[in-house]
Amino acid sequence: MTAPAPRRGRRGAGHDTRALILAAARRRFAADGFDGATVRAIAADAGVDPAMINHHFGGKEPLFLAAVEAPFDPAQYVRSVRPADTEGLAARLLATLLPVWDSPAGAAAVGLFRSGLHRDWGVALLRQFIQRRALTPIVEHLPGNDAERAMRASLVASQIAGLILTRYVVKLEPIASMPHEQIVALIAPNLQRYLTGPLP
Repeated sequence: MTAPAPRRGRRGAGHDTRALILAAARRRFAADGFDGATVRAIAADAGVDPAMINHHFGGKEPLFLAAVEAPFDPAQYVRSVRPADTEGLAARLLATLLPVWDSPAGAAAVGLFRSGLHRDWGVALLRQFIQRRALTPIVEHLPGNDAERAMRASLVASQIAGLILTRYVVKLEPIASMPHEQIVALIAPNLQRYLTGPLP
């Protein structure tokens, strides 16, 4: 006797629809990127009606944040520092983000960073998450062409990722215990140069 073939099509209400959607979304976002992954394709992969994505998550952007397991959305903090006002942007950015990183949400974000590097979909999703939710809201207001803004975004990411690594992961002293004001004073000038200074 042969085993019955798995049933295809949309799944019934007895299945964990939310978990199925999240698994499908991670695969799609990792493979196709945020812009390439459509709600319809994610729903088809999960075997659910596309309306279920809006029902459970409220749309594609909230689904992406849930798929990444983001403890907070950095875009809301980045936009609060007025990125369009480039003078003193680096200092405002660090002064806003440091209290978040020192909070329980920040600790969860560090855990996400660590675990994401060990998952098949993790690195691709983390890269998209950092680009879409943290870097783009900053650099989209900067002058220059797309290539220059992309260069500035990668330089900003290198500076901020290095700070997170040394202060919160490796906990290298004295930077691990420095007050926020001192970190801003030491790091903001270089970060500001990445944001608005001349690039060789």
